[in-house]
Amino acid sequence: MSDTDPVRVAALYQFTPFSDPAALREPLLAVCAAAGIKGTLLLAGEGINGTIAGTEAGLAVVLDHIRALPGCAALEVKYSEAPAMPFQRMKVRLKKEIVTLGVEGIDPLASVGTYVSPHDWNALIADPDTIVIDTRNAYEVAAGTFTGAIDPGTRSFREFPDWFRANRERLLGSGSPPKVAMFCTGGIRCEKSTAFLKAEGVDSVFHLQGGILKYLETVPAEDSLWQGECFVFDERVTVGHGLTPGTYALCHACNQPVSAEDQASPLYVPGKSCPACAD
Repeated sequence: MSDTDPVRVAALYQFTPFSDPAALREPLLAVCAAAGIKGTLLLAGEGINGTIAGTEAGLAVVLDHIRALPGCAALEVKYSEAPAMPFQRMKVRLKKEIVTLGVEGIDPLASVGTYVSPHDWNALIADPDTIVIDTRNAYEVAAGTFTGAIDPGTRSFREFPDWFRANRERLLGSGSPPKVAMFCTGGIRCEKSTAFLKAEGVDSVFHLQGGILKYLETVPAEDSLWQGECFVFDERVTVGHGLTPGTYALCHACNQPVSAEDQASPLYVPGKSCPACAD
């Protein structure tokens, strides 16, 4: 890739059974290397997940390879742009889960919440009979979230099941159960979280199709119920409406997003500390 080539970023996931994910790793890594693609892809027995970046032509080669894998023909991809390559290297990792919930038997292919398009999302979350839950981690929520959303305050997605079980009565009450609407960055965590809630006996469960990224891409800022920016797991740190690069930096001491206001603090020393970790 030359310095003048535009950098495209592709976020993707597909739940599909891979009988031998380890056998897929080296061929996938080789295709990415030949196409000049960088980023991270996760492989597990339940499918593939990750974000990669490169030229449009290079991404097309890699995505063709992924779509040829078992059950991946219908793979959906969320694209955005970056001013420079947002990854340092290419990694293909083998994992037990492509998004770690840590609850046995949760299968989004068997049971999952109702998908809600970005254009219908505002009406759902504005309904007073709907509770809205942000399934992301606390440091992600701090950069931005939807108006009125509940922040579980989790440090990892693995904490979400215990949080829900501990707060179920407070959230759902004892009368007519509310609708539960959940969202995450690209949609994958909600595949697991809605499947988990349904396994817990909650029937009226919905999630934002394509996640926050699809919402910010397709819903005009003037019609948006999103407040702030969306944390992304690459060197852009955050993106805003239209998926334009945001204003946050990343503290490389504690890996927390640092707002423009906190970047002006004397406690922010790039690469060493920020107001969240200086003490």
